[in-house]
Amino acid sequence: MAFTYCSPSLFLPSPTLHLQRASDPPYRLLQKHPSLILLSNCKSFQTLKQIHSQIIKSGLHDTQFAMSKLIEFCAISPFGNLSYALLLFESIEQPNQFIWNTMIRGNSLSSSPAEAIDFYVRMLLRGVESNSYTFPFLLKSCAKVAATQEGKQIHGQILKLGLESDPFVHTSIINMYAQNGELGYAELVFSKSSHRDAVSFTALITGYTSRGCLDDARRLFDEIPLRDAVSWNAMIAGYAQSGRFEEALEFFHDMKRANVAPNESTMVTVLSACAQSGSLELGNWVRSWIDDHGLGSNLRLVNALIDMYSKCGELEKARDLFEGICEKDVISWNVMIGGYSHMNSYKEALALFRKMQESNVEPNDVTFVSILPACAYLGALDLGKWIHAYIDKHFQGLTNTSLWTSLIDMYAKCGNIDAAKQVFAGMKPKSLGSWNALISGSAMHGHANMALELFRQMKDEGFEPDDITFVGVLSACSHAGLVDLARHFFTSMVESHGVSPKLQHYGCMIDLLGRAGLFDEAVALIKTMEMNPDGAIWGSLLGACRVHGKTELAELAAKHLFELEPENPGAYVLLSNIYARAGRWDDVARTRTKLNDKGMKKVPGCSSIEIDSVVHEFLVGDRVHEQSHEIYEMLDEIDRLLEKSGHVPDTSEVLYDMDEEWKEGALSYHSEKLAIAFGLISTKPETTIRIVKNLRVCGNCHSAMKLISKIYNREIIARDRNRFHHFKDGSCSCMDYW
Repeated sequence: MAFTYCSPSLFLPSPTLHLQRASDPPYRLLQKHPSLILLSNCKSFQTLKQIHSQIIKSGLHDTQFAMSKLIEFCAISPFGNLSYALLLFESIEQPNQFIWNTMIRGNSLSSSPAEAIDFYVRMLLRGVESNSYTFPFLLKSCAKVAATQEGKQIHGQILKLGLESDPFVHTSIINMYAQNGELGYAELVFSKSSHRDAVSFTALITGYTSRGCLDDARRLFDEIPLRDAVSWNAMIAGYAQSGRFEEALEFFHDMKRANVAPNESTMVTVLSACAQSGSLELGNWVRSWIDDHGLGSNLRLVNALIDMYSKCGELEKARDLFEGICEKDVISWNVMIGGYSHMNSYKEALALFRKMQESNVEPNDVTFVSILPACAYLGALDLGKWIHAYIDKHFQGLTNTSLWTSLIDMYAKCGNIDAAKQVFAGMKPKSLGSWNALISGSAMHGHANMALELFRQMKDEGFEPDDITFVGVLSACSHAGLVDLARHFFTSMVESHGVSPKLQHYGCMIDLLGRAGLFDEAVALIKTMEMNPDGAIWGSLLGACRVHGKTELAELAAKHLFELEPENPGAYVLLSNIYARAGRWDDVARTRTKLNDKGMKKVPGCSSIEIDSVVHEFLVGDRVHEQSHEIYEMLDEIDRLLEKSGHVPDTSEVLYDMDEEWKEGALSYHSEKLAIAFGLISTKPETTIRIVKNLRVCGNCHSAMKLISKIYNREIIARDRNRFHHFKDGSCSCMDYW
């Protein structure tokens, strides 16, 4: 076995020991050897290799004791390297029991804990006897990889050796069975043992909470004679992991009333529960506790604080804490990026991710689960593709279904439904979430038949649809105008699958019925709802009234919207639009006066386009872009060619009572047309142009984009607030039904 070593010149010369292989000098002599003293203070793998070189030079590499210390550092230390530990191990002719146990422990702590079981088999075949230090980490590996059968065989070995009464081994057996869902075996081991302390109680409690059996866990908790912080932590974590955050926090208050001092693990769990429940006040108290106990530099706690503040909407406080960390780890970056995504601050999330790329911290799967929604929202397809390539290169075989589902969602929302289908096809195993993502993505692109076929396949493969599935299915029907099918699925959702309709399901149905002109049925459905309709439902009805010119019903829908969302200018703008279409300019003026009196402004249309991995945003009439002059020159060219092709702007959608010529000018500068003009001057001929708009694409721009796709021989994929539009050769995938 050959090794490459760095120069040992940093170290003082040490005496050379001439020893026969496998023979060790007196323990005290070895313990005080300069090289081993240096090893005990080692803080980097590079330094470790230098120490190893010094050990070889001094002859210590022929001693089991020195090799065991080297292997222990490499296998267990955060500065070590398990692969290097394996090289060292293989260089020893007859490793002793301690070295075998160290390798088992190192593998159990690694990303491949199953290797620990393989090492144990090798240990038995070599005739090395196990002891009480062998089994706790071995059983932990069985728990991590759900190796129940192997765990049972190891349990048999423990009984054969008479080690079942060892406290650590006993607790590890309970934990292994409990974590693998064999709660009956876990309780049997527990109940037959005379060694029932807080640790073994807690192991069983943790097993019950991990399976959601919180009542059984609470029963055991109440039986513990003397509850310590670990026992309380197990219950608090159990409630938090089951989504019962308020109960988790109440249990924490009970812990304080019982005068049990919380520890670091307690506070990490409590901060997580605060983050999920929005309990900012308690989160602030925890921060004071951290400061009072001198733990302000504890990275685990600071990361938990960042997560809590960001998810409670205090992004500035979270960012201040983040910037105050001297040595950020991947979790620090993940919680801050995830906080921005959680609060819909997607541009900030992308900017921070780019800073992470410039740092020396490697992203992991959690990083990508946090950043992919930002790519999806902003239409950052190039970055999404880079992430996909990075995952394929660095995370082959990863079974994180949330990550693959996020990739499907990203591709679908960035307009590349074919790539979404490819990711889905390669997923093994598929999850309900991945089926839902592709069904919803297909619906968004107007591929109703594909969405409904996926729904059929999903059921054939044994997946039971949930409420999210039916939102996707009903959306597919809505985008395609499939009224009868929507009625069928809405009924079967309740009667065949036991899914109670939620606001989103009613919203899909009312949107579909309204756009189909079935207003009596839509209003009747609203009246049958078990909950009060929200702003989205009245907004859908108001939008349908705009399409069909139902002014009277529009006034009723708008009245409800004004009551539900008094600070939302959208209802005023939409009602004003309806009045404008009807030529009721006095009502337009009255509505806009109300809007102005309330100090509200219309949400500006904003369109974005990604060029060379950079997202560019445009507002209506925007002139702040550095290439504004070239953009408006292209816009003038587009308007000339549109006019030459017979395009006549539909000025009825302009709200103001102004001259027709001015109305046409207002329509020319809509944000989506600016984004397309920029795309035309920034990309090669025949390149697909992808844009994202925050509002519904207006009818005038929709007609213009159909012609632009034909004039410039470009496919234009536009995502608006409701769906995707694929413009090609003068037509749109929505068939003018949106």
